[in-house]
Amino acid sequence: MIPPLPVRDGVGPTRLRVPESGPWATIADYVVERFDHLHPEELRRRFDDGEIVAADGRAIGRAVPLGAERFIWYYRDLPVEEPIPFTEDILYRDDDLVVIDKPHFLPTTPGGRYLQESALVRLRTRLANPDLIPIHRLDRPTAGLVMFSARPQTRGAYQSLFERRRVTKVYEAVSALPGDWDPAAPALGGQPAPVVVRNHIQSRKGELRVVVDGAAEPNAETVVDVLGVGRSATGEAVLHTLLRPHTGRMHQLRVHLASLSIPILGDRWYPALLPEAPDDHARPLQLLARELEFTDPLTGAPRRFVTRRTLTQVPLA
Repeated sequence: MIPPLPVRDGVGPTRLRVPESGPWATIADYVVERFDHLHPEELRRRFDDGEIVAADGRAIGRAVPLGAERFIWYYRDLPVEEPIPFTEDILYRDDDLVVIDKPHFLPTTPGGRYLQESALVRLRTRLANPDLIPIHRLDRPTAGLVMFSARPQTRGAYQSLFERRRVTKVYEAVSALPGDWDPAAPALGGQPAPVVVRNHIQSRKGELRVVVDGAAEPNAETVVDVLGVGRSATGEAVLHTLLRPHTGRMHQLRVHLASLSIPILGDRWYPALLPEAPDDHARPLQLLARELEFTDPLTGAPRRFVTRRTLTQVPLA
């Protein structure tokens, strides 16, 4: 569904589904109850001022009856956000594609308490391009490569690369070195390296973490190999791994390494969900999207992008 309102300050409008029937006489009455944490008269003022619109862009007044519109559109009030003190780097840019090196802690897209402080909104403002859309995403704690479509006319060609698994992705991670590590016979989860991890990962609405269904057909696969072991800059004994995911399930790499008993350093969700805490910028999640490689669907030319970032806890040479 094409939004009837343009992107403003790098942020697109929000769409809200309106019930066709209910105890509310008007759409405004429903909105007032739906957002009962906001002042009712401020919400009604927004209807009076034409800030709430229908799918065709028509302003919806406070007297429009319930059921007259299936969806309404509006701009969210921009919250006061604490700046994330890290900057995304643009590695490549042309008329169709933008590739960035995302820092740890920066979300790819708006969500939760992050709106302006997201890679998408920052880039739309920075490049003066409201048409930018991410072709894939990285979790907020993960750093590395993210590709953005720069214009709608060619977006589908790049999106189809990921849908058809035509993009080779390489990650690296750092974990605590297992206590039983044998340098003469490197093993991960009791198997000689490299290992292939396959299982069924399922995300559930309203839950932060994904779950593994051991009885279901595998839908997630990652090849995990060893890059090195040693002491990090902080003196920790660490294991440096190379990850080649063949699928792109939510939290796949974090779940797969935790299943091998080598959870990623800095991971507060897997294998155990730790209490929520402020970001510790000195100890980011040790997961990095390192390489993206594919054949350009527009030109047929080979493309390969490599991050310029490094993980802080890699073994020292």
